Amino acid sequence: MERVKLSDDIEFSRIAYGMWRLTDDPNVSSHHVRKKIDLCLDQGITTFDQADIYGDYGAEEVFGKVLKQDKSLRRKIEIVTKCDIIAPIGKFKNEKVKYYDTSKKHLTYSVDSSLANMCIEQIDLLLIHRPDPLLDVEETAESLDNLVKSGKVKAIGVSNFRPWDWSLLQSSMQSKLLTNQIEFSLMKHEPLTNGDLAFHYKEKIPIMAWSPLGGGDLFNSKGELHKSLDTIARSYDTDLAAVALSWILAHPSKIIPVVGTNNIERISKLSEALEIQLDRKAWYELYTAAIGGEVP
Repeated sequence: MERVKLSDDIEFSRIAYGMWRLTDDPNVSSHHVRKKIDLCLDQGITTFDQADIYGDYGAEEVFGKVLKQDKSLRRKIEIVTKCDIIAPIGKFKNEKVKYYDTSKKHLTYSVDSSLANMCIEQIDLLLIHRPDPLLDVEETAESLDNLVKSGKVKAIGVSNFRPWDWSLLQSSMQSKLLTNQIEFSLMKHEPLTNGDLAFHYKEKIPIMAWSPLGGGDLFNSKGELHKSLDTIARSYDTDLAAVALSWILAHPSKIIPVVGTNNIERISKLSEALEIQLDRKAWYELYTAAIGGEVP
């Protein structure tokens, strides 16, 4: 599988597997989770995306049980995780309100917890999950740089940041921010026109796209977008998911879709998206259907 270079020493697979819904699966046994991981590895998908809050703060631990059982697995994969969201669920169930915390104390606590939960010694890429209105940029930047210097984290990125949020944090950091994970799909295509994608493309920063299949809604809708996806999928003898992912992969900025399905059959076919080479007309056919009318 194609690789995307984020820095001199970090490369991700062109498609990442997201573990957002890992614990939504009725079967969270290590055997079943390992099956999903192996299906990804068989296709060259080596990048796995986590967050401390996933699974009510329990998904990292489920993943960690698999990594603990086979320590050689860690050398075959890249691990992304996120922090800064505190919600009144799981270990924070007594909190009164959901909020963000980018303080040095919380970032250090979060990283230490993630390392322990996943039974690993280093996080390949740590993302600030959401922009924090109370961000103390100098404190946060220093804390993130120190986490890299300590070896607990290999590199830093962000998630759901707008260009100005990115620029503010980067302005005080010694480490280079490597990616921004944002929502992007045929159903959430605004980054193409609101400046988010252009900003990172200009800076040669590959973004990661969460919910690239619209949370599954792409398969449930029966409008023009579904019709166009179905027509193109039939022409390539593949499914709608592969076509929807190929639409994202076609962008020249090297977007990395983060696919979070628990469906074993769908996981086994994720790499089919790389075999589809949409031409410009097909890409615009899907985009036209997505925006509900022709481009200006």
